[in-house]
Amino acid sequence: MYRGIATFTLDYGKCPKWLFERMVRLGREMTRVLVEEYGPDEYIKRIADPVWFQSLGTVLAFDWNASGLTTILTAALKEGIRGQEKDLGVFICGGKGKTSRKVPDEIQSWGGKLRLPPSRVENLEYNSRMAAKVDSALIQDGYQIYHHSFFFSRGGAWTVVQQGMNIQSQSARRYHWHSEKAQDLIEEPHTGIASQAFQKNVLNLTAKQSAENRTISTELAQSGYETLLKDIQLLRKHFTPVSSVAAFKRGEDELRFMHLKGVEFKHHPVERENFSKSKYLEKILARVAFERPETYEKLLSLEGVGPKTIRALALVAEIIYGADTSHEDPARFSFAHGGKDATPYPVDKETYDQTITILERALHRTRIPPKEKDQAFGRLHHHGDL
Repeated sequence: MYRGIATFTLDYGKCPKWLFERMVRLGREMTRVLVEEYGPDEYIKRIADPVWFQSLGTVLAFDWNASGLTTILTAALKEGIRGQEKDLGVFICGGKGKTSRKVPDEIQSWGGKLRLPPSRVENLEYNSRMAAKVDSALIQDGYQIYHHSFFFSRGGAWTVVQQGMNIQSQSARRYHWHSEKAQDLIEEPHTGIASQAFQKNVLNLTAKQSAENRTISTELAQSGYETLLKDIQLLRKHFTPVSSVAAFKRGEDELRFMHLKGVEFKHHPVERENFSKSKYLEKILARVAFERPETYEKLLSLEGVGPKTIRALALVAEIIYGADTSHEDPARFSFAHGGKDATPYPVDKETYDQTITILERALHRTRIPPKEKDQAFGRLHHHGDL
């Protein structure tokens, strides 16, 4: 995973039409050149590199440190190759908001047009859906996913680029996946997570340190509803819900379970849930117990299983059975492969220079007016100096 620094502030404005049209035109040319030189599979792989993706967005004229770079760049690339997907061998599905929920239908549509085997189409849909589930349920970092895009090639390579927002901190976080890296969809599957800063009280069930917790959670799901419910009731018996006075004054419903047999769990990541009797939670747990999933991945893939269910199982596994979870934020200050002051580690100049060189070479071959080409070079060089 690349490490460095990136700051994404939430954008509420709209990209001007004239700017978007230019981004579409340049995005089309950059995609054409890059696919011609490296092939569609390599193009898909590079989209999964958070720094390369960021650099490409800057070349296309968007602010390098704005959350809108992700959504507008994806939209510009998607629009830019419209009608040329088959020739390029590159296909882009999804986007921001409601568009993100169209990914399965778009994959199905392309599968039909390309006459792909049904098994491959199903696999693409599954990987898209699981990437969204992992980043919302297994990485509970305070960011709500609002953008999901799925890039894939005719050869079967795929990349997911999705972004979450944190309203409280007014910041965004971007998650990158690639088929080559994500052979295991559960344990540390990302090629990179670009974020403004580390978050506290994160529940990270994708970490290797959370492996035992995942195993116990799966065993709990296999144990049967009555056995699972006994563990849930045990926690209900010993946990005391404590309301935050400050939150109450702000009109927020903030209940935290802070005490178990005299031990304080204040602000523990897995106790954010109101763990009192919940018919919905019990309904989902009953279904989970009925299905008896063989693996943690199958557990997560079940319909209805989301952050609340995963958090409940993680709490039982950790508090009752002693299976620790990782509370380390999986994101890294990920921009420019490092910092000029060697924080958090020295800049990887060789890799960074390679990124710039590739994009420079592509820009030289684009068929756009010389003035626009010079402006793109200027943005790329300024981006490289950050």
